[in-house]
Amino acid sequence: MRMSTVERLAAGILALQSIALLVLAGWEVMALVSGDSADVGSSVALVVLTAVGAAGLAACAVAVARGASWGRSGGIVAQLLLLAVSFGALTGPAPAPATAVVLAVPAVLGLVLLILATRAAASRR
Repeated sequence: MRMSTVERLAAGILALQSIALLVLAGWEVMALVSGDSADVGSSVALVVLTAVGAAGLAACAVAVARGASWGRSGGIVAQLLLLAVSFGALTGPAPAPATAVVLAVPAVLGLVLLILATRAAASRR
């Protein structure tokens, strides 16, 4: 089965987001090792959950690249969650508009690409 350009791009953005989560997990580990964490148990749990999220996004990226519908579905859910986090960064007790934009732009791009990839896969059937 031949993959369309939009499916390649959707898989690519999911892969990049997975890598970004791995980098974040590494940063969390460095904070934990340097003693910058108040609660070690919570910090370890956060590192594990971040790594699990990265693995999930990587699995979705591979699935989108292979044309599996569950990868697109999981990717769409991840983009919606990322948009929710960016909205929280914008409206929280200490608003951070730059952070919100940095989170929202790839989420919107990923969401559009995944919806277009879903349409491309449907048109092949």
